[in-house]
Amino acid sequence: MEETAGPKKSVRRRADAIKAFRCKNLIAVLENPNDMKNVGTVIRNVNALGVEKVYVVDPRRSLADDWQELRTRKGISDTSVSAVKWTFVKRFDSTDECFDHLEKLHFRSIVTSPHVKGKTSIFLHEGDYTTHAKLAVWFGSEATGISDRAIERAETCVTIPMFGMIESLNLGTSSGIVLYEIAKQRRDYQARFRWRDQRGERSTPLPTVIGPRA
Repeated sequence: MEETAGPKKSVRRRADAIKAFRCKNLIAVLENPNDMKNVGTVIRNVNALGVEKVYVVDPRRSLADDWQELRTRKGISDTSVSAVKWTFVKRFDSTDECFDHLEKLHFRSIVTSPHVKGKTSIFLHEGDYTTHAKLAVWFGSEATGISDRAIERAETCVTIPMFGMIESLNLGTSSGIVLYEIAKQRRDYQARFRWRDQRGERSTPLPTVIGPRA
């Protein structure tokens, strides 16, 4: 009995410690991913960086509809290093279905691409990702990138600056870079303000990092 209580206590302690650092109302959206292993990698990034949820536009129905079933799938669990057990994942049949769901919940969307697309395009470091209370960040297919339909319905296209002969990154790497910057900004904001528009300033800012475990 004592042997099982120890790990459970440790998990609960960790869950309590990270709760205040989670980025509320921040969702990563994967549009038509080709490789399910990359989905697992993104789920791992999402969990590690404190992003709230993952949505997957999956017209081929490669993923289970039921999150509980998805959590037990070995391929996703292995590549996410079990992060799928702690991260909410929801699938959609189409890009429009996902956008409709997000907009119904008052989320604003931005898309990511290695090439300049859309009416408003910015480099990652130029953006202020704290202006919207609810934000969805879209990542396109490894093969074809973000779709024209997603660009049409999103507000902004975000690009990671490239300085080499190769002008693209794989999905796991690009999602990690983009979500790190966005989550960092939103976590800093949450530490200083209780509400949007810089209202409810805290007299003592909350911490924005968790110290290493002993």
